[in-house]
Amino acid sequence: MEIIKPLVVPDKLKLMRSLNARMELSAKDKKCYSDLEKGYQGEVIFCDWLGRLTNDLLLLNDVTLECNSTLFQTDKFLLSQHTLYQFEVKNFEGDYYIENKNWYAYPKIDVNNPVHQLDREETLFRQIIQRLGYNFSITPFVVFVNPNFHLYNAPMNQPIIYPTQINRFIQKLSSTPSKLTQQHYSLANQLTSLHINQSPYKFLPPYNYNSLEKGTCCGVCYSLDTEMTPVNMIVCSNCGASESVETAVLRSVEELSLLFPGIKITTSLVLDWCKIIGSRKTLRRILLMKYSLIKLGQSSYFLE
Repeated sequence: MEIIKPLVVPDKLKLMRSLNARMELSAKDKKCYSDLEKGYQGEVIFCDWLGRLTNDLLLLNDVTLECNSTLFQTDKFLLSQHTLYQFEVKNFEGDYYIENKNWYAYPKIDVNNPVHQLDREETLFRQIIQRLGYNFSITPFVVFVNPNFHLYNAPMNQPIIYPTQINRFIQKLSSTPSKLTQQHYSLANQLTSLHINQSPYKFLPPYNYNSLEKGTCCGVCYSLDTEMTPVNMIVCSNCGASESVETAVLRSVEELSLLFPGIKITTSLVLDWCKIIGSRKTLRRILLMKYSLIKLGQSSYFLE
């Protein structure tokens, strides 16, 4: 299997990880962050399953397309010789049930019907494929990856892959002959080029530089409970993870630039932002590893 569009951490999730660590989120924003994190982890799980495929296939992750002035996002497209698989990945946990075609989480919490969502996406996607001049068979699935998920009253004919069925699905896909041509690559590249990058700043809670807690986030658990050791390692007291000061600083600068697009990166700014690194000389050395210094006297700054 060849990955044409890799799975990456969405910028909105990166932003919410940072804001969750550096400010007190409302209950609504905490749920938004939790949903984003859970959704991404679900995609990682299914990517691991798909990674077992060794036959001739093409994979595209997280593709947002527009059809008839309507935006829709599909978690994964998998191109085989004769079929284009469209996957909507869900990391639901707990007991769910269907009643009069409506979905609920136990005891009776309304849930958007993921099969209806998939049907809508398939209809729009089919129109795009036809307009591009292709005639592939499209097979859509909702994939539930969490082993602690159970759905009651589910009809047999739903386009659903349950956690206990994923292994069998992968085995079946592996045993299905697939030989790709230039046409498959052409379609994959066209879909990638049509992908629409949406602004990650929409619906974020309000924040500013002064309102955010300063410190160096752990790269594993995103806690600010970190400290710098005498041997230039950053250690997290929350989860025990450790990393080099260089890695931690460069990631912190990326975080700062994502939170505040266009901000000028200076040694003083990074010193304040990272908090636990007291040496300007160390920070300057690390910044020069990736950034160019624009010398303007006291107004000097670093540019990637």
